[in-house]
Amino acid sequence: MNWLVPLPVVMPLLGAAVTLLLRRHPNLQRTVSLVILAATLAVAVALLALTASGDPLIVAVGGWAAPMGIVLVADQLAALMLVVSAAVTLCVLVYSIGQGMADQDDAVPVAVYHPAYLILTAGVTNAFLAGDLFNLYVGFEILLAASYVLITIGATKSRIRDGTTYVVVSLLSSLIFLTAIGLIYGATGTLNLAQLADRLDALPDGLQLGLQSMLLLAFGIKAAVFPLSAWLPDSYPTAIAPVTAVFAGLLTKVGVYAIIRTQTLLFPDGPADDAILIAALLTMVVGILGAVAQSDIKRLLSFTLVSHIGYMLFGIGLASSAGLSGAIFYVVHHIVIQTTLFLAAGLVERRGGTTALEHLGGLARLAPLLGVLFFLPALNLAGIPPFSGFLGKLGLLQAGVANGGVLAWLLVSGGVITSLLTLYAIGRVWNLAFWRTPRPETVAADGAASVRVLPRLMVGATLALVVLGTGLTVVSGPLFDVTGQAAQELLDREPYIQAVFPEEAP
Repeated sequence: MNWLVPLPVVMPLLGAAVTLLLRRHPNLQRTVSLVILAATLAVAVALLALTASGDPLIVAVGGWAAPMGIVLVADQLAALMLVVSAAVTLCVLVYSIGQGMADQDDAVPVAVYHPAYLILTAGVTNAFLAGDLFNLYVGFEILLAASYVLITIGATKSRIRDGTTYVVVSLLSSLIFLTAIGLIYGATGTLNLAQLADRLDALPDGLQLGLQSMLLLAFGIKAAVFPLSAWLPDSYPTAIAPVTAVFAGLLTKVGVYAIIRTQTLLFPDGPADDAILIAALLTMVVGILGAVAQSDIKRLLSFTLVSHIGYMLFGIGLASSAGLSGAIFYVVHHIVIQTTLFLAAGLVERRGGTTALEHLGGLARLAPLLGVLFFLPALNLAGIPPFSGFLGKLGLLQAGVANGGVLAWLLVSGGVITSLLTLYAIGRVWNLAFWRTPRPETVAADGAASVRVLPRLMVGATLALVVLGTGLTVVSGPLFDVTGQAAQELLDREPYIQAVFPEEAP
């Protein structure tokens, strides 16, 4: 069944070409995009089931075997990331179709949107399946090229300005990554990840640390790790709601995935683990303090996004099976929940005309379903029992306590404080936007709502993600089994290396 491996990359690319040819037929564009992403999700689920045995699936692109050729590798981690990313992108696509139909595509130019969105999906899936550093770089560049188009759709002054910041920061990150790739190839003669796992060990410690630091710097920018995260709160909120949602929920996690993959496979037990823990603590605390100070829902959510990247780094820095398992679980949880909250914020903006807290009020009475769509994922993000956010944080805190180091205990304390401040920030949004008496501008003279009825597709897509996020709690046991197996495979390294180079397995 190895032939399934390239399909999550190939299908969206073919779909992008078809939707571009159908630019004058928006209904056909929508149909093709939905079919492609639904098929991608089905393939991803199949790959997750096939890799459950612990044996990664390998495809040599063009029949050229590694290390001369490009290999795509699907193991438990990659397959799990494919499943959650495909589910999220499908729901966001449905949301955007609903928005486009309601606005007669004034806010979302379909001819541009669908090809760019599918190319973005292909870049994300290629990054998850990449078996060498250069193909990982290609995956990043594919998704970034598409994101440049998506973040500036509508061509408003604010979107162009903030999109320019995003482009400049992304290009800087790509330049650092490409420089690191050149240095690694010069030092080892290969970019294949499985081969690098062996060859990097032979390099001097100082050179290893330098190469590791460059990769962490490049991926840290992409993942919005403090102090490399200042660009994110200004770049994401100005885009249209579905673009903001998929960016916030998914793109930063591609950077986190790259950190997980390179740290465990190329630099196990490296001296940078303590630096990662320090960055995790600062990312948690600084991010959530920024969120508490915000008076706009989308900017507040952007800062919580930065803050909760710290939880993922916490598990990575512990470099233990429990820590990595908790980090992977939290990545899955956060992709779903953060995307849901940004979609709900888009509905709030549509219902109330703004996301500024001082101009909102009474939404729980005016739009009870919208209140539920925001309330449940908000509690999940804050880590209220028994939601998956609580379970993920509990797993990370237990891993930190088991580590017993000073930095680990600082992270445990920081994680608890961050969770409490997240609850405070989310509670403030609920109190001001949903609970207090409606402001005059949100209600018409006759007492009816002064804004448009929420489109069913937008509500349905958000509801689907709310159900998925809540469902993570129900399946948390099996999901922890999957993340635990993925973490053990990452630490072992042997299954991955043996799958790519059977004759060279240790």
